[in-house]
Amino acid sequence: MTTQLSVSGIELELFRYPSRQESNLQAWDAADEHLIKHLIDTEQTAVSTAIVNDGFGALTAGLLSITPDWPLTLETDAKTSLLGTTENLARNQLNEDSLTWVNSRDELPQGIELVLMKLPKNLNYFSHQLKRLSQVLPAGTQVLIGAKAKSINKSLLETISRNLGEASASLTWKKTRVITCIADGKARSLPTTTNWSVSECKLQISNLSNVFAASKLDIGARIMLDNMPKGDFKSIVDLGCGNGILGLHAKQCFPEAYVHFIDDSEMAVASAKDNWALNDLDNPTLVGEQATFCWDDCLTHMNEGFRPDLILCNPPFHQGEAITDHIAWQMFLDSFRRLKNGGILHVVGNRHLAYHVKLQRIFKNCTTVASNGKFVILQAQKISKKAQEPELDTDSATDQTSDTPHPQSALYGKPNA
Repeated sequence: MTTQLSVSGIELELFRYPSRQESNLQAWDAADEHLIKHLIDTEQTAVSTAIVNDGFGALTAGLLSITPDWPLTLETDAKTSLLGTTENLARNQLNEDSLTWVNSRDELPQGIELVLMKLPKNLNYFSHQLKRLSQVLPAGTQVLIGAKAKSINKSLLETISRNLGEASASLTWKKTRVITCIADGKARSLPTTTNWSVSECKLQISNLSNVFAASKLDIGARIMLDNMPKGDFKSIVDLGCGNGILGLHAKQCFPEAYVHFIDDSEMAVASAKDNWALNDLDNPTLVGEQATFCWDDCLTHMNEGFRPDLILCNPPFHQGEAITDHIAWQMFLDSFRRLKNGGILHVVGNRHLAYHVKLQRIFKNCTTVASNGKFVILQAQKISKKAQEPELDTDSATDQTSDTPHPQSALYGKPNA
């Protein structure tokens, strides 16, 4: 794995988060390099700058390497991005004092004079971000968007022009281009949430723009809903919750349970929270908070004393545009560490991902609960907390690139950010 970024005289050591993962994925791509090179070539001065979608801090560290007190506002929807950027700034001895963090629903500050942006995979989310910027950027503000050259087409430039201002793309460098947009000063309305129903579960679902499967059940979630585990569960985690559909249905199946929703996406956690309230799932016979909602990296910051007896998990197998299994590995390892003895991890995944091999290695047991032509549901039980834990193993990860959080429940420790 390459960890040394070198471009236009800038030298940085950068790691993806968590840095302990063993993979060939690096913490930046050529579009990050292109944006940094562009700023240096054009002799950009340190003005109030917003950085949007900075994966693991390459852009942030690059600007602070040029000017240590460059005033920056960092917007991200991913907790791993926040944690990774913080670690990489410390690793390169760069000061965070000039930084302001916002998530994708916070109000953006006034007075931004320059925007640097990475093109996200989700183009609906991209349109949302452009509209957010249109509400605060005065006419004439320059917005620079880095992306792979093959991702830039007439339709994308029209989307930018429609939602923020006229846009044009640079020449290609290392198979990337920099789009220059000049904000037109016209404020656009933010998109409304996507609302739909899951009739078989009698649930209403509301999704924000960066939530996976925005308007319908994905196939994996559907087979999971049809094959919920059997047992008497009192503490349930929906790990990688998305809009919360699995945790919501778990509460229907186990009305005496307390459910904990966790996701790397702040918009996902917010959607799950809205959907809990929308479906009025609190059991009047129980005392206290029956659901918690945590914006976090897997189970990293849960207190040691919290021991769920069931974890539901539909793991992602990509991070941005990188296809990787390290997230699934971390989810499975965190689940093994946190489950109480006898607790169950209930997982759905594509057959070809071979999650049964990972689960067998970690838990020393794995049962196939259900399957169809594409998906399989697997169940592993924590038999003994003294079992030998394997190291995180993500050698099969492949790089497909060219290249204010919600209040924490008392169940969770303080994040390292």
